[in-house]
Amino acid sequence: MDSIIMETAISETVWTQVGSIDDIPVLGSRVVRTPDGDIALFRTAADEVFALEDACPHKQGPLSQGIVHGRRVTCPLHNWVIELATGEAVAPDEGRTGHVPVRVEGRSVAIALGEAKLSRSGCRKACGHV
Repeated sequence: MDSIIMETAISETVWTQVGSIDDIPVLGSRVVRTPDGDIALFRTAADEVFALEDACPHKQGPLSQGIVHGRRVTCPLHNWVIELATGEAVAPDEGRTGHVPVRVEGRSVAIALGEAKLSRSGCRKACGHV
């Protein structure tokens, strides 16, 4: 999943195919390397897929190496809990990591790379995780 396969434009959003849902272990993650930084793809027990910048808002720990539970991931460095749908830290911690819109069609996973830099202020409704 380290390579970007193809891009398609739909509704002004450019979706980049990054692999199959089967490439992401259940309750685990995979990393997609981009020119703007690493994106962590997470898969929940319910087969939901989320994408976040692979950096905890606390000390930039690799969220992709954290533990996925429910719709959250726990950072492996200092146990901060991050909401997968928004990138928001769970109270009492504060902060946010970038949320990248993601969609799954069949078994194919695509992310909206152009939306990633804007995502710290929230998903721009390009995905269903609003």
